[in-house]
Amino acid sequence: MRRAVFPLISVVLFLSALQLFAQSTYTAEQAKSHIGERATVCGLVASAHYAASSKGQPTFLNLDKPYPNQIFTVLIWGSDRPQFGTPERDYVRKKVCATGMIEQFRGTAEIIARSPSEIRIK
Repeated sequence: MRRAVFPLISVVLFLSALQLFAQSTYTAEQAKSHIGERATVCGLVASAHYAASSKGQPTFLNLDKPYPNQIFTVLIWGSDRPQFGTPERDYVRKKVCATGMIEQFRGTAEIIARSPSEIRIK
């Protein structure tokens, strides 16, 4: 009897682990309901801005609606920017998916992209 239970437990644990590591994909609009989750968020880069003179030299990729009405933002800090080239030109008006932890800043959901592998053009 013990031998029959062990494989069953192993299968259940394996399937649970798969579900835990499976990532969900959301639209920019849906992302605000999933703060704190690691997921993929997809949308059209409606506007982009490199704030070279601001603290941290952030680059903002605003999905679906342009700033100041953005629904979701992909943030690239200046320290990571050299890996991305010129994201404010390369991604604008393109459909992208960003993968990472969905956070919230001043009421807008965002993902901080630290590597180009975390953003893909659809």
